[in-house]
Amino acid sequence: MDDTFLTTEDVTSYLQVNLRTVYRLIRTGRIPAVRVGRQWRFRRSDVDGWLEDRRSVTPEIRDGAAPGGEEGVAKAGQQPSAPKHLLVVDADAGTRDSLSKVLQPAEYDVAAASDGRRALAHLESRHCDLLITELKLPGMDGLALVREARLLAPGLPVVVVTGCSTEASAIEAINLGVIGYMIKPFRMSGLFSVIEKALRS
Repeated sequence: MDDTFLTTEDVTSYLQVNLRTVYRLIRTGRIPAVRVGRQWRFRRSDVDGWLEDRRSVTPEIRDGAAPGGEEGVAKAGQQPSAPKHLLVVDADAGTRDSLSKVLQPAEYDVAAASDGRRALAHLESRHCDLLITELKLPGMDGLALVREARLLAPGLPVVVVTGCSTEASAIEAINLGVIGYMIKPFRMSGLFSVIEKALRS
């Protein structure tokens, strides 16, 4: 293994955990990671630091969960919780696909829509835990979508991910109670952190 950076496969072997656990550690920000193309890269010192922290709590690392039960291992007799359902709305098919491909392995249930009308139809048909939307959409902009979505689901957390930000739109998004406001391009590790914050809100 490289003395400075590790691949995802290196980390699963090094920590003796499965791939699902590694994605959880990335998603919750416990181990910083940088996405390079389709792969994640980890600094060896960050992984060692996380490992030392875990060893100070318990000497065991269970496959499928962080030590100490922090990854939500179901207790005896309990059913594992269903994955959170996320709706990604962006007119650009490439953005929709890339976000879906990154979020699904991190144990999110991801749906995508190309415009506000399709997004609202989806929200009417099933429960959604988080809405992630671009501001520039055909027919109905992202802020209008947020207002309409809140009529359907008043407590729905929203994250804006946009390449068309203005000061006015950012202020309006804050006034609408948007949890996160990210400007493209952005780091996926940052998006994971914002998503976790939004889901806890």
